[in-house]
Amino acid sequence: MYQAGRKVRLFSALEVANICGVVNQTAINWIRNGYLKAFTTPGGQYRVYAEDLSSFLDKRGMRIPEEILQPLRNDADWTVILVVDNDRKTNDFIKKGIKKQLSPYTVIYADDVFDAGRKVVEVKPGFVLLAADLQGIDSYALARRLKEEQVFGKPFVIMMTQEENAEARHISAAWADAFLPKPLDFDRFCGIIRDLEKRVKPANTA
Repeated sequence: MYQAGRKVRLFSALEVANICGVVNQTAINWIRNGYLKAFTTPGGQYRVYAEDLSSFLDKRGMRIPEEILQPLRNDADWTVILVVDNDRKTNDFIKKGIKKQLSPYTVIYADDVFDAGRKVVEVKPGFVLLAADLQGIDSYALARRLKEEQVFGKPFVIMMTQEENAEARHISAAWADAFLPKPLDFDRFCGIIRDLEKRVKPANTA
């Protein structure tokens, strides 16, 4: 099956059951009870997208098999930048700057970890600009998940912190591809995006 110009892997309830090591009825019950997102074919059979099955397994701490990960690999949209920050002034500044200097890119926003997680899975942005000072959120833990888990499409992560110092750089370097202090220097940000873009251009044009 193809969706938005790309091949999409679907799993039947029986395939889900085999992957999870349960009987077919258990997988059907997960779907009927709303634990596992699925749709019904005209013939009345359940079908589950790879993204939804991967999310289901991840939330339960279960191993995600290669047959699920493979369709999700290298699937990031390198024209989309996700900004994760609840500072409206910073978001407005970034939006205006991207429109003016990085017009080929689309910018989307998330102001909390839950919204960020949903958009990363659904949209698979190629770049995530992540504030380190989000209230009630361990931004570094989120950066680590984005870099470690294949389901997110392996985006580039750019950390933003209030202070530019050796400690902030050290922490950011562990799980981020680049570091930016606040207030944001947009010319510097553009340079980082263009440098990171060069890493994926050969793969996209091969």
